[in-house]
Amino acid sequence: METIGFIGVGKIGLPVATNLIKSGYRVVGYRRSPMPEEFLAAGGIAAKSPADVGAAADVVLSCVPTEDALEEVINGPNGLIQSARPGQIIVELGSHPVSFKKRFVAPLAAKGAAFVDGEVAGTPGMVVARKGVIFVAGDAKACEKIDPVIKGFADTSFYFGPFGAASRAKLINNLLVGIHITATAEAMALALKADLDIDTLIKAVTQGSGGSIQFGIRAPWMQQGRFLPVQGDPVQLTHYFDMIDVMSAELGVATPLLDRAAELIRHGIDHGGIADKDIAAMVDVIGAYPRKGK
Repeated sequence: METIGFIGVGKIGLPVATNLIKSGYRVVGYRRSPMPEEFLAAGGIAAKSPADVGAAADVVLSCVPTEDALEEVINGPNGLIQSARPGQIIVELGSHPVSFKKRFVAPLAAKGAAFVDGEVAGTPGMVVARKGVIFVAGDAKACEKIDPVIKGFADTSFYFGPFGAASRAKLINNLLVGIHITATAEAMALALKADLDIDTLIKAVTQGSGGSIQFGIRAPWMQQGRFLPVQGDPVQLTHYFDMIDVMSAELGVATPLLDRAAELIRHGIDHGGIADKDIAAMVDVIGAYPRKGK
């Protein structure tokens, strides 16, 4: 049984790890905060440090939320750099600025290990159902070698080429996520005030020309006012907006639709009480927003 290491067994990492276990892998995991009981109940093995995870596996997946966390996981006194070795492949699935992510390529390469730029496009529920889409970039041979591992937790993946390309592709993806969620909230705020059969409307739009994955997922939640548990964190989404803004400035491309969506989402966080709710709560923010000129 092949052993896979996993660091960051959280909202996205937990379904990735449990899907790997279901696919027949032995998964050794580490989390800086307490390990979820679901991971242990599924057969996951808890390690004491990232270095211990690295020592146990030739392929290590990481999915951590912040730059500080990634720095600690790789370069800390008990980090992956301590157990890195020739032939090992380490994949970071968390979203971080490309310039920061790229800093770890050379130190790990000096130990003979390959560092792969990875991303997950999908909600936790999508990842549970193996419907999250995985983006990878970097050393082509390393990315090809980990393809069977990726198939252990997701049905679809794409190789984007040089290191950093997966991260940039994820930013394009999340530009659309932000716009689609805001548009869904606006459409549903209007629909809920109209004399319509909302169940039928949701089915019709989801299957029609105006539908989107975000509409299909979140329109029913908006109808029901169901904003917990959080599948998409509004505050975390603004983290992507900041990175998209940097990329668009570097490339000289305007993002007027995203700029407006980001403004509305930040308004919801600061004044609409949605910071601790799923982003579907934007329907209430839009519903309470004054009409232009009124």
